[in-house]
Amino acid sequence: MKKLLKFLSSMGFAITLLMVLAAACVVASFVTQGQSAAWYAQIYGEGTAKLIVGLGLDDAFHSWWFLTLTAFLCGNLLLCNLTRLKPLIARSKREADPSAALSGPADAACENLADPLPLFERLRLPKPKVCEIEGKKVLFSGRNRLGLWGPWVCHLGILLLILGFTLGQITHREYTVYGVPGDTKPIGDTGYYLTIDDFEVQLREDDTVAQYVADVTIFRAPQGSTTVPDSMSDTVSVNHPARLYGFKVYQNSTGYAARITVDEEGTPLQTAVVCAGEGVEIADAPGLRVYLNAFYPDFYLQPGVGPMTLSGRMNNPAYLYSITYRDSMVGMNYWQEADGPITVNDYSITFSEPQSYTLLQVKTDRFQGLALLGGLVTLLGLILAFYLLPAKAWAVADEAGTWTVYGQSRKGGALFREAFERAVKGEKL
Repeated sequence: MKKLLKFLSSMGFAITLLMVLAAACVVASFVTQGQSAAWYAQIYGEGTAKLIVGLGLDDAFHSWWFLTLTAFLCGNLLLCNLTRLKPLIARSKREADPSAALSGPADAACENLADPLPLFERLRLPKPKVCEIEGKKVLFSGRNRLGLWGPWVCHLGILLLILGFTLGQITHREYTVYGVPGDTKPIGDTGYYLTIDDFEVQLREDDTVAQYVADVTIFRAPQGSTTVPDSMSDTVSVNHPARLYGFKVYQNSTGYAARITVDEEGTPLQTAVVCAGEGVEIADAPGLRVYLNAFYPDFYLQPGVGPMTLSGRMNNPAYLYSITYRDSMVGMNYWQEADGPITVNDYSITFSEPQSYTLLQVKTDRFQGLALLGGLVTLLGLILAFYLLPAKAWAVADEAGTWTVYGQSRKGGALFREAFERAVKGEKL
């Protein structure tokens, strides 16, 4: 059992795991993730598709083997820290023990000093404490003992980072909400709702898009209650998500929407605002549907190329629509207000009020804070490891009253010896 634990906590096992994980990430990066088996068969062929799906490469970062490798890596880091904790505590105590310093080796020494205190000061060591060891008067001082904990803290941070990211990937949920200002949509099956209060497409002078900005409100509708639910509101724009009730709301994309109005023999029958790609079923004609396929604010039909918009301004608006009956295409064409109503049997159909809709991505990740904590702890470990170099010095008086000063650094011994020599020469560090 001891041999097994030693192997599982060894550096060699950790490096092997990291190499296998890196190789898996490289292989997965060449495979499009999250597609169907039929899609992989069409792109890669039947044999390769079976291999991809069988090995879980279609969703590599959630596959059992990837999670198993990650679990082994976390176990390695945890065992590494646990097995090194007790020796590290003992080592940290020895660094503060003058008697342990006297019995150990020194990286540098200076003899025949009448007063060792200036050397301690030039080495930027705290005021030494005076003690007597084996009948000898000893001065002892040390600094940056926390630097010994750098690798241990760094390992802990990496462990928390991996756990936070892995658990977040396993448990995270992602929802899509889209609509025009005034729409209220459910956020999946969470019990929360999102209202799009306002949406604006900000343009530059040359008609290129500067920013997409949406004002949103999230609330949870209390069941069986007539009271106004608590809510949280914020503004969402590209690269500036909002955090509401544990959700992170991203501005993902946009498109056009318009109002479809249906009259029957001159009498208003129904009206609805739909986004491009959506449609409505005519109330009195089951199976008969009208779709808004696309909208062009500055319409131009380029011969041999097709429809396009010359700008984002409403200079020449046109609607691409289609009509189906029981999922069979009846017709498709472009419509402009000057064309008059679209006539289908006794129904007159018009489009109006073109406007932009927003598509929002709503994500939840309960372990994002753990991953962030892991990153901060890792950064702290790196600072301790590379910027806090432990050093200590002790001075021993001989019978004649002269002093010999010794110095030692557990990390960066060559740098410490150079600094010690400069301090002996009277230079300030």
